[in-house]
Amino acid sequence: MTPRDSGSQNPGPQNPGAHRPAAQSPAAQNPGTQNPGAPGPDSRALVMARIRRALADVPRAETPGEVPVERTYHRVHGDRTADRTADLLAENLADYRAIVHRADTPSPPDTPSSLPALIARLLADRGATSVAVPAGLPDSWLSAVPDSVRRVPDTAELTPHDLDAVSSVVTGCAVAIAETGTVVLDAGPDQGRRRITLVPDHHICVIRVTDQVVSSVPEALERLDPARPLTWISGPSATSDIELDRVEGVHGPRTLEVILTGPESAGQS
Repeated sequence: MTPRDSGSQNPGPQNPGAHRPAAQSPAAQNPGTQNPGAPGPDSRALVMARIRRALADVPRAETPGEVPVERTYHRVHGDRTADRTADLLAENLADYRAIVHRADTPSPPDTPSSLPALIARLLADRGATSVAVPAGLPDSWLSAVPDSVRRVPDTAELTPHDLDAVSSVVTGCAVAIAETGTVVLDAGPDQGRRRITLVPDHHICVIRVTDQVVSSVPEALERLDPARPLTWISGPSATSDIELDRVEGVHGPRTLEVILTGPESAGQS
């Protein structure tokens, strides 16, 4: 007998992989998984369908402004007196690391209580050699500041480099919110262009308690014009990295000093 070839005992193709279908990748088996983070092929259709269902009872010609929105949230949290509202503002400002000065309350003996004297003292304590001045800042506010402190008027010609060399800036405000400890500027005459309160490292902001302090954000919004350049300030500029290391002065003044004043000391002359 002729010995059988060992290959005849297990007949099959010489190249076992030649007739096997190529193994499919998971993405080929399920086309929707090529990019796990991307929406599936029907996601857009799904979203659009949901929008159409939500708008099914809305006439095509209707605009958002024609439909009153019921606002049932609290406009103010709690019932506070004007004095308590001012106290709450001072507390929240300090909580954000702003330095608060109360010129709206009786001062201790031998303490300069007038607004010009207080501003002059704060600039002197800072060692300021120059101060940015909005065009509409009351003249009396800087009347006690010596002439050796150079006044830098807020003009369109000022460059960021010019402002970086300015020691301090003194402004008023548009409104202050007690519940959030927020000061809002709207580029009014006593506040100037937004940039003069963002580049100098020291900002003194004067707030008239009697007519500029409100309790809540809804009350503040009623006073503000959304078409104006609004700057909302809650404490000095600060940021932190992923390790929560706090750095101040990155996006604005490193030091914010707020003076809460009454109508007598905040005269507009």
